[in-house]
Parts: sequence; C-alpha cells; structure tokens
Amino acid sequence: MRELGLGKLGTVLCLGAHSDDIEIGAGATILRLVRDNPDAHIVWVVCAASGVRGEEARASAERFLEGAGSSEIILKGFRDGHFPHQWAEVKAFLETLKVHNPDLILTQYKQDLHQDHRILSELTWNTFRDHTILEYEIPKWDGGIGAPNVFVPASIADTDAKIALLMECFASQAGKHWFDDLTFRGLMRLRGLECNAPDALAEAFYARKLRLG
Repeated sequence: MRELGLGKLGTVLCLGAHSDDIEIGAGATILRLVRDNPDAHIVWVVCAASGVRGEEARASAERFLEGAGSSEIILKGFRDGHFPHQWAEVKAFLETLKVHNPDLILTQYKQDLHQDHRILSELTWNTFRDHTILEYEIPKWDGGIGAPNVFVPASIADTDAKIALLMECFASQAGKHWFDDLTFRGLMRLRGLECNAPDALAEAFYARKLRLG
C-alpha cells in the first residue's frame, strides 16, 4: 500500500474523553508525529481527568510529548460516563480550543460504543468545521471494533514504547483484564496486516472527509 504521508504539521490537537484514550488509540502515531515534526505544537486534552486519573494523564502526556517542539496539556474534570448530560458544558469547552486552529485533530470514533467517546467525537466535528480530523479506536469489553480506512504504520520500537508507557503510567488500570500488552499489540498487529505495514504493526483511524492537495 503506497503512503501519502501526513505532511509538515504546525499544530496537532489530541482529544481524549478519558485519561488513557489518546495513548491507546494513537500513542505510536503521536510518537512518530513528534519525531517527524520537531517544530510542531501539540495540544493534549483529556476531558475526564480528576484525581489519580488526572495525575496519570499528565504524567503520560509528558512522556509521550518528550521531544515535541512545544506542547500544552489541558486536563478537565467532566464526570466520567456522563458526557451526554454535560453536552453543553463540553461543547462550550471545545469552543475555547478553536484558537489553536490545528492542522490535524485526533479524536474518538463516532460509532464507539462508549457514550463519552461518541459525544466527544460528535462535538469535535460540530466545533471544528474546516479541519482534518482522524478518529482513533479503543478496544473494549463492549466490542464495536469496525473497519477503519486510514492506517499509520508503527515501528516495533514505537509499539514497544507505547505499550511500556501505558503499563508504566496507568497503574490504576492494571487490574482490568483487557489492559495488557496482548490487547494493544494484538489490535496493532491486525491493523498492520490490513495495511501491509513494514513492521506488521499499525494504528488505524476513521476519516469521514479528507481533502488531498
């Protein structure tokens, strides 16, 4: 599969509903973006990040963004699991992010089976009307893994680093049966198969609209 590339990026906006969403869905891609775009400004936003989960979110973001030209980490305290009832508040917050005018936005998948993920995706598109948006996927007990149409190959080194940071930074999730190397590497292997990735690993995204120049 021939690559088009992501081009030179000035600002990247990473949006996550929960503390580990961005890392699970796009961690290897972000490591690559930081390395390939050393002057880029990365804005990292987690909407439900209170208490211990907030501390984990900040520590993880700082690790993933090491080497970035510049970065900003924004953690909010919206109630986990209740985004549909906080629609107006989340919308108002996303409006404040327009000032960044990002070249690329990474957000949740619109058809994700977690209600918070769906709301954040919906409001991302509602707020940013003329931007390049890629929706990442999160494996979960509920299922819902679909057929993505954009693939970013990941090196073995970036895959190992992503998973190691997830295990190191999110100790509060260690007891969950799905939060392990096998889950994350298994999904990346499947996506690597689907795009014939050089190292057989990839992260996958959904693109509703793309304009090629």
